[in-house]
Amino acid sequence: MSPIYPGSVDAAGQRATLGVLGGGQLGRMFVHAAQRLGYFTAVLEPDAQSPAGLVSHHHIQSGYDDPAGLAQLAQRCQAITTEFENVPAQTLQTLALARPVAPSAAVVGIAQNRIEEKAHFTVCADVSGVSCAPYAVIETPDQLRAVQVERADLLPGILKTARMGYDGKGQVRVRTTVELAAAWAELGGVACVLEKMLPLTAECSVLVARGWDGQVVSFAPQRNVHVDGILAVTHAHEGNMPPALATRARDAAVSIAQHLGYVGVLCVEFFVVDDGSESGGLVVNEMAPRPHNSGHYTLDACDASQFDLQVHAMAGLPLPKPRQHSPAIMLNLLGEVWFDASGGRREPDWPAVLSLPGTHLHLYGKLDARVGRKMGHLTITGPDVAGVKTVARSAAVLLGLPGLDAI
Repeated sequence: MSPIYPGSVDAAGQRATLGVLGGGQLGRMFVHAAQRLGYFTAVLEPDAQSPAGLVSHHHIQSGYDDPAGLAQLAQRCQAITTEFENVPAQTLQTLALARPVAPSAAVVGIAQNRIEEKAHFTVCADVSGVSCAPYAVIETPDQLRAVQVERADLLPGILKTARMGYDGKGQVRVRTTVELAAAWAELGGVACVLEKMLPLTAECSVLVARGWDGQVVSFAPQRNVHVDGILAVTHAHEGNMPPALATRARDAAVSIAQHLGYVGVLCVEFFVVDDGSESGGLVVNEMAPRPHNSGHYTLDACDASQFDLQVHAMAGLPLPKPRQHSPAIMLNLLGEVWFDASGGRREPDWPAVLSLPGTHLHLYGKLDARVGRKMGHLTITGPDVAGVKTVARSAAVLLGLPGLDAI
């Protein structure tokens, strides 16, 4: 692919424009990163009030499978990406006939289906040295019965839908074969994966950026804490996990990206399990073919953010090796922050929060706060880890955030 340089103009007088499918907060932060470099941007998103659409040069208000909207996006843009993995893979295939698309439809298709994703991880394990948890595929009543009879070793486990599961949705914990059958019926008898529950001690993720030419850079692993299946706290600092384990996670994530021939920013999530060793064992959980919630700290703690690297990768620019200049903790801000204990609306105490040293508030421009909705995040940076933790605890108390004991 020929590089698309910032601020360049083509023969028709059109300014270099980068497009994104999806108008959420990830698209918004991508748009900001692209515009800072001098690119024009176009967002395809059906919601007229979408966070990304409101700040982009062009907002194509269209469905993700609308031929007219896709044609307009391809006409306006020199390269196209996506901000979420559930955009139809066929849409990416269609756009790739006219423009460079990163990541590819094939890769996004793997990430959309847990069955294909786990098969890919299993193949990569020979090179990466990190496999996924033991699992079985359940797509038919016969497969369910076979698992009940032959794979009882997978119980207790978690039954997960093969498609459309995120933030803990589409998942049911099961302890017995009877509960397994009931859970599959509850999920509608759709294709699922039964995954063995492991003794988890921590969760972590690694962000990798890979260019069209195969160049790869990555960030250090970040340790994540989830509450009710949704990310609450990310620790991005020295000592957040044992060095040997961090190296294994980083190497495995790079290996997975290389094996896919990936282009763009990829997040690979891992479980740390108690295997009797001092540092624990590592198991790959899932991947997201886009920037990730756990990487938002890079906006304030690194000299190149995950969104900067997303722009560089899709435009064919060199990938700078990111350097983290400050320890950081990221706190996710859900809609609950805008409600008091009795359920009444309130405005968070931003003056108190923003008076704390090293706080960086990012609100996503969403007009309606709802319970469980990602409204923004707060990153705390500072010269030392102890100070960052102290400020993060104070901010969490002021905002009434969960996961305080994990900071």
